[in-house]
Amino acid sequence: MKIALLQLNLTVGDLEGNIKLILDGVDYAAERGAKICVTSELAITGYPPRDLLLNSDFVTRCRDAVAELSRKIPEDVALIAGGVDLNHDGTGNPLRNAAWLIERGAVPRVFYKWLLPTYDVFDEQRYFEPSEEVNFFEFDGIKMGVTICEDVWNDRKSGGDGPRYGRNPLSEIMGNKPDVLINLSASPFNIGKQLVREKMLSAIASKYKVPVVYANQVGGNDDLVFDGRSCAFNSDGKLTARGKGFRSDIVIVDVKSGVGKVEEDDFCEESEAWNAMVLGLRDYLGKTGFKKVVLGLSGGIDSALTAAVAAEALGPENVLGVLMPSPYSSKGSVDDSLALVENLGIKSTTIPIHDLMGTFEQALAHSFEGLPENVAEENIQSRIRGNLVMAISNKMGALLITTGNKSELAVGYCTIYGDMAGGLAVISDLYKTLVFRVCRWLNEQGMGEVIPVATIEKPPSAELRPDQKDEDSLPPYEVLDRIIELRVEHHMSETEILRETGFDPEIVTAVLRLIKISEFKRKQAAPGLKITSRAFGTGWRMPIACRFTG
Repeated sequence: MKIALLQLNLTVGDLEGNIKLILDGVDYAAERGAKICVTSELAITGYPPRDLLLNSDFVTRCRDAVAELSRKIPEDVALIAGGVDLNHDGTGNPLRNAAWLIERGAVPRVFYKWLLPTYDVFDEQRYFEPSEEVNFFEFDGIKMGVTICEDVWNDRKSGGDGPRYGRNPLSEIMGNKPDVLINLSASPFNIGKQLVREKMLSAIASKYKVPVVYANQVGGNDDLVFDGRSCAFNSDGKLTARGKGFRSDIVIVDVKSGVGKVEEDDFCEESEAWNAMVLGLRDYLGKTGFKKVVLGLSGGIDSALTAAVAAEALGPENVLGVLMPSPYSSKGSVDDSLALVENLGIKSTTIPIHDLMGTFEQALAHSFEGLPENVAEENIQSRIRGNLVMAISNKMGALLITTGNKSELAVGYCTIYGDMAGGLAVISDLYKTLVFRVCRWLNEQGMGEVIPVATIEKPPSAELRPDQKDEDSLPPYEVLDRIIELRVEHHMSETEILRETGFDPEIVTAVLRLIKISEFKRKQAAPGLKITSRAFGTGWRMPIACRFTG
């Protein structure tokens, strides 16, 4: 029995386009002998559909799509497609997260998701009612158990997140002794996630002595990136198939013989972060209708990496870097920016801001009279630059991408309406230390110098005042990033961080205060691609007006 995992790059709300991708995938798989095709979770709608699910017409059209698929799939092939159904019980939430079993000419059967996550980026209990029915069917004499994403993450001792819930769908499904366990998934990427998935799925297969097949979505949708890597395991827990990472793929595996192709992959953090950013940016533009990007080039490492991602994702001809030197910009920074432009082959333009700074100073002279210089003057420079690149963005119809990293965003080392202006924050979930590592990794990939070595080696600086260095205002990034990671990703208190790190208590207290008081900035930031286990995006829900410390 050959099963095909349809690892597709789906677009939220594009019902017609998603159906075509599914049908094309089914045709491809059927020609190669597959009898069952499995899509990712909510493949018909695209994932995550969010509040589109509150639109009754959208839900009706999603259910109509099931009938269309049943008319068009090849004979003798079954399709299990993720979609939406109504909750016919009359109580609870109005919808169900569904896996439709579709055969040509037959009335579709439907299975529902049990476990509805609400942590991190998930909010499924807003829309769906959970199932309590055991999901299985027989096809050509083989009994299949069906689960949807979170349903396999609550099994004790299998390496998932469980137990978060009072029920375990796997234990109940396995009571029916299925020959194969199928999982439709839309599992968002973060660094290291695939290794966790494979360990968990292998443990499930080995524990229950059943082959497991797992179909995952691929592509970028808003701030989320899906890395694909659909996979299969035999009843001994051995990996028998793995799809491509960060690319569409049709993964075919014979679940009886365990024959399938295992795509090679690079699980190092730098490679994963790079591939996720390239895919996320490419799809963000492609799915929102933009073709070009513009960004400010400062000569620093953040803008350099952002430009490199853009050149790889969109082609260098579709990237414009804008140099906006001030009196405080060093010659080295300008030279480094021009070297980057040459290395990447992107377009560039230079707009000095000295005269504009002077005009602002004159306009504000009366209001600022008698007051010492402070961050206000520095922010004016950033906001001048923000206005210039936004003007170019408007004129060209190009998306402005921001260049700030996670370390800066965490502690507010960024300017609202200045360097934060833009439509997508490409590297906003990369710590500064990871930015450096990715740049060094990129230069080691055999493509020659991508990021100028001088950019990597010089001390980070915003260059908003004479001889400014980031460490004038912040702890060393190795210290800063560790504190942020423990607070944001591991939810540690100040006491726990001090116990874990042994850092200077005054530094820890100061950093945690900066994280807290910078929340109002993050609420106004451009959406950023999720790379780590917890980003400042959909899954970050902190209050702005808050007096809790600790």
